[in-house]
Amino acid sequence: MNHKHRATLHSLFAHPISSNINDKMVHSVIEGLGGEITQSTHGHAVIKLNGQSHGFHATHATLSKDQVVELRKFLEAAGIDPVRDYPL
Repeated sequence: MNHKHRATLHSLFAHPISSNINDKMVHSVIEGLGGEITQSTHGHAVIKLNGQSHGFHATHATLSKDQVVELRKFLEAAGIDPVRDYPL
């Protein structure tokens, strides 16, 4: 995982919640963590990582704060801790 991926991962867990996170960078981070993203019909995407699965609406832009919170909860459930596992 390169530095841009680590920075994006840390921004997902930052306080206050960022609303300026690019959807394409999140896809790269998930793939860098070993996850899979499959696009389904009607603009939905499914992420699979460490035995966890999460579906969300693909925006092709920046993520909303609600999407960041959902993604953060998913990553925590998948055992991802950016401070412990991917320090800057």
